Amino acid sequence: MSAQPLFELWVYLAATPLAGLTLTLVAYAAGWWCYARTGMHPLANPVLIAVALIVAALAAAGTSYRTYFDGAQFVHFLLGPAVVGLAVPLAREWRSVRRLAVPIAGALAAGSLVALVSAVGLAYALGASPATLLSLAPKSVTAPIAMGIAEKLSGLPALAAVFAVTTGILGAALGKYVLDACRVRDWRARGFALGLAAHGIGTARAFQVNPDAGAYAGLAFALHGLVAAILFPLGWWWLRSGA
Repeated sequence: MSAQPLFELWVYLAATPLAGLTLTLVAYAAGWWCYARTGMHPLANPVLIAVALIVAALAAAGTSYRTYFDGAQFVHFLLGPAVVGLAVPLAREWRSVRRLAVPIAGALAAGSLVALVSAVGLAYALGASPATLLSLAPKSVTAPIAMGIAEKLSGLPALAAVFAVTTGILGAALGKYVLDACRVRDWRARGFALGLAAHGIGTARAFQVNPDAGAYAGLAFALHGLVAAILFPLGWWWLRSGA
């Protein structure tokens, strides 16, 4: 294909809401290419690369986020079916999950508590504002749920989304090294830890490494989101009532 038809296609896309969708797909394709070229090195996370490319493109073009999202919201819509799709590999591991119900419940409780207390406690010690603390609390939950929780807690949904995405990217990139340092070898445990700490982005990384790790990451991802959506607002209401 010559350069002229490609240029005309881009002009058409740029003049419609499809520009945001096109930019998203192109940025992720570029991120995945870099990821594949490095042998799927965790530090070359495609989501991180795609985010950097999209931010740079929007800044260079002077395009607002709202304008970008008019086209990119189709990808956002697909997040729902993608999360539901995680039930398929989990169903294949259901017998194993039932046998490990007690350890899974304990790991979920411990991991959720550590994720909450460590982040909020450190931010509080550094003098973060109440709104920031409330937005940071659900950082290890996937962004859409984190935004809803932050809103219920009187936090800032947009800031909660930033914290959630940043946590997911860092968890997916650095989780391997942390788990190796802790000598965690079982793929189920590694996957569960990654899904619990780094939600959807960590789950995607776990599936790329090992199917068992991916299934248990999806389990942790779903359970953490469910537990946080119920208990965080209730806990905040209880604390305010006690005060």
